[in-house]
Amino acid sequence: MTVVFISNYINHHQIPFCNACYNQWGEDFAFIQTQPMEQERLDMGWSRTGEKLPYVLCYYEEEKRCRDLILESDVLLAGWNDKEELVQERLNAGKLTIRISERLYREGQWKAVSPKGLLHKYREHIRYRKSPAYLLCAGAYVASDFHLIHAYPGKMFKWGYFPETRKYSQAQLLAMKEKEGVHIVWAGRFIPLKHPENMIRLAKEVSGCHIHMIGSGEMEQQLRDDAEKLGLEDRITFYGFQTPEQVRNIMEKCHIHVFTSNHLEGWGAVVNEAMNSGCVVVANAQAGAVPYLIRQGVNGIAYPAGNYGKMREAVEYLIRHPEEREKMALAAYETVRDLWNAEHAAKALQKMIVGIQSGYFEPEAKGPLSPAPVISPGKMFRWMQVNK
Repeated sequence: MTVVFISNYINHHQIPFCNACYNQWGEDFAFIQTQPMEQERLDMGWSRTGEKLPYVLCYYEEEKRCRDLILESDVLLAGWNDKEELVQERLNAGKLTIRISERLYREGQWKAVSPKGLLHKYREHIRYRKSPAYLLCAGAYVASDFHLIHAYPGKMFKWGYFPETRKYSQAQLLAMKEKEGVHIVWAGRFIPLKHPENMIRLAKEVSGCHIHMIGSGEMEQQLRDDAEKLGLEDRITFYGFQTPEQVRNIMEKCHIHVFTSNHLEGWGAVVNEAMNSGCVVVANAQAGAVPYLIRQGVNGIAYPAGNYGKMREAVEYLIRHPEEREKMALAAYETVRDLWNAEHAAKALQKMIVGIQSGYFEPEAKGPLSPAPVISPGKMFRWMQVNK
């Protein structure tokens, strides 16, 4: 059985899953990269070393070989790419195709009424609703978007990104944490949709913590200036962009990860990484990863619609309750170790493919490849309160 994964380029968020697929299917698995990685990502500390992996092919270097693999493989995993015409050619031939998608309507589901947009969605998705076409939802709001256009009925499943999973004993996990004070980490690009400015406000208003800011971007100088004006230099450390390895090393010593991205964040792989590092994640429920990964009050805390006050309350609660914080941190780590990781996802995918080919597919009970619930964005936070 040949399985091909096509996407724009391979990166450290995809490599662990692809490695697991390669271990599972060997030379029958290939990842096709359709374009080189952008300089912006390289400047952030990302690496192109993934292109040298034995299963990676570059479409722009081996066009015929890649085209043949896309059209003739037994299974195609289709992430975002610029070769949509080949994906549709394959679908028109009735071949098993599994799309991996983030949201259609990040800016608002009102866009679903656009006639031009609906025509485009019909060509790519709706007309294949009865074909062997399935959707892996890389974010908790994806199913609601596709449900609006009546695509993939009964064929939408939970998915996401699966960065490196590190394994520790409970003793190792606790020993890595800073012993003096509570340490909070924030990681990402300093851009408006990620709201890093909330961390400056948090440092000003909440005592008993030190904040580690990893990243850079258009807002960095203003954030540094604001921290200096408020006399917060001894309470905030700015690191600039770090390599993925360095990011994880910083997370490992911190107790809390605050994730402030808004509804424009399709997934948010730093949530996986922070949970795997034994951090309690306090996160905006609007970001795609949050409703899938966080069980409210069990392995993390979500807050509604970018509500700064609720975010601060959650952080203050965790600072004041170290035993509860430690309990949630261990549950967060176990969530990634046992369920939301590359190896588990690859095995679930193999089970799905074999089931579809044999005529009977039973979805997973939870985690990757379990049915994706259709929850509207406005009701998601309330849904999280009762679905723990």
